[in-house]
Amino acid sequence: MKPGQRLWTRDELILAINLYCKLPFGRLHRLNPDIIDLSILLNRTPNSVAYKLVNFASLDPSLKERGIKGAVNTSKLDKEIWNEFYNHWDILPYESERLLATLKHTTVERLNDIPENELSREGKVKEQLVKTRVNQSFFRSSILAAYNNTCCITGIKHPELLVAGHIRPWGIDERNRLNPRNGIAINSLHDKAFEIGYITITPDFHIKISPILLKETNQHSFDFFGKFENQKIILPSRFLPDREFLKYHNEERFKS
Repeated sequence: MKPGQRLWTRDELILAINLYCKLPFGRLHRLNPDIIDLSILLNRTPNSVAYKLVNFASLDPSLKERGIKGAVNTSKLDKEIWNEFYNHWDILPYESERLLATLKHTTVERLNDIPENELSREGKVKEQLVKTRVNQSFFRSSILAAYNNTCCITGIKHPELLVAGHIRPWGIDERNRLNPRNGIAINSLHDKAFEIGYITITPDFHIKISPILLKETNQHSFDFFGKFENQKIILPSRFLPDREFLKYHNEERFKS
């Protein structure tokens, strides 16, 4: 360690992973305003924060799968906190948002733009509502960043038209609700079709359209669905969809 440098703490690393998840992979550099903002909150240099985010890339299994190595001098604590975060998507995202709110001297509700009229309830009901909304916001940010705000099926690049769809549904897999590898960036129409099983994505990332739709002969059905049959999805820059989750969707959700 160079003179004047200080070790990163657990809380600082959790905040850095939070930002890593929310930024497109190509924007992990010291001139990014979001990195500058976090560096000010942590009293560190933008270069230090950017380098830490690149360190995390070397620990990201979905990047390793694509042959992207990242930095090579990650610390023992980097690995420990990354593994803690990566293996506890049901806990750490919300904790990271609370840490960020504290540093910014605000509430987690304001940080995530939760309207006041949704917070009228009290006690545990309110707490659960806030946690759910915060987690949904984190998941959406992570998925859209991974896909560079692009629909994985159509290539549409308008975030307001996209949703962060779940491969294993929210209601049946609490542990993986916030796991970015359980998500895809997809437009609302195809998300609904994916949800009810009219579309699936194979473990090798190809689109399959249900025979229920393929047998329709009108042009609209072809334009909206049929023409995508067997095309490969637009892959994310990180957090590749988990092949086991896709296998589940193929076998359990798809209307074949």
